[in-house]
Amino acid sequence: MAAEIGKIQESNFDRKKELKAFDDTKTGVKGLADAGLANIPRIFVTEQLRQENNSEPRHGSDFCIPIIDLTGVDEDASLHREIINKVRDACEKWGFFQVVNHGIPLNTLDDMIDGIRRFHEQDPEVKKGIYTRDYTKKVLYNSNPDLHRKKTAANWRDSLTFHMAPKQPDPEELPAVCRDIIFDYTNKVTTLGRTLFKLLSEALGLHPTYLEESGCMEATFCFGHYYPACPEPDLALGTASHADSSFLTVLLQNQIGGLQVLHENQWIDIPSVRGALVVNLGDMLQLISNGKFVSVYHRVLAKAIGPRVSVAYFFRIHLPPANPLRVYGPIKKLLSEENPPIYRDITIKDFVYHYYGEGLDGRRSLEHFRL
Repeated sequence: MAAEIGKIQESNFDRKKELKAFDDTKTGVKGLADAGLANIPRIFVTEQLRQENNSEPRHGSDFCIPIIDLTGVDEDASLHREIINKVRDACEKWGFFQVVNHGIPLNTLDDMIDGIRRFHEQDPEVKKGIYTRDYTKKVLYNSNPDLHRKKTAANWRDSLTFHMAPKQPDPEELPAVCRDIIFDYTNKVTTLGRTLFKLLSEALGLHPTYLEESGCMEATFCFGHYYPACPEPDLALGTASHADSSFLTVLLQNQIGGLQVLHENQWIDIPSVRGALVVNLGDMLQLISNGKFVSVYHRVLAKAIGPRVSVAYFFRIHLPPANPLRVYGPIKKLLSEENPPIYRDITIKDFVYHYYGEGLDGRRSLEHFRL
């Protein structure tokens, strides 16, 4: 009888109508959490988790992503080489690592997390003023940027999005509650990004400034994510499994946890290390490194406690309408008879179409470009 009722409920489920109704509230997932729901709406139920929960556990506990200490990276030549070797190893085997002693003060990290939390915990009527799906805007707030594109479950997460390069927004465009810390943190994480790209360049055997001069830092945008406590965390994902489109992502997170990376076919928990920043490679870096460095799947679990707050900075190319026909492909200096190209040269327009056309649904856009 229960199975029959379930089938009736499924047949009566109008996904588009439910998505629109949720979007029209302009209060996001936090609005649902504040309403005290005991059960999550059907649009958030993730079939992937249902299948995992009914199978043998595959979460790895014998692995831990590398933690790299950047102390003295520009002061000691021997230490510099050691750090480059650690970065190379992490990029080839994991696509993820954490950095400590990276030059950004702990109080700046705490203030950034607190600023994003304050934004999301404002009066809903204040936030509604910038709730939009107009992605030509430099600053916007919504829930699930790909809500109406993706074909799978919505994520238990709201986001403040702001584009910080090639041109920073005017101060009044950013929410007053977190405006100052966004500018401060952006400047500091950009400096760190420059250091990381130098290390990545050297790890590939290139001149230290090669990747930056190739445009890998020309555009940056940021998600300030807010994951409220979820009443049914076994049925929802905070962020679905995906690989980033960027060259490089630098992630700051609070201590709630939930971030996982897929390593050797196991979901590995990435611990929240106070003061550390998580660094991961995106599809564009895998493409231009000809697969030497890897961009891997990762996700965020919904949690019964919260809120989880994270701040992800993406270093990437400047997307269309600017330079849609610019071509990227495997770096010629890395190619040889022993290491022929495994990806074709692509235009930014092609890359954007294949990556963003489907939303976060687990498909691998890089496979479209493999030779």
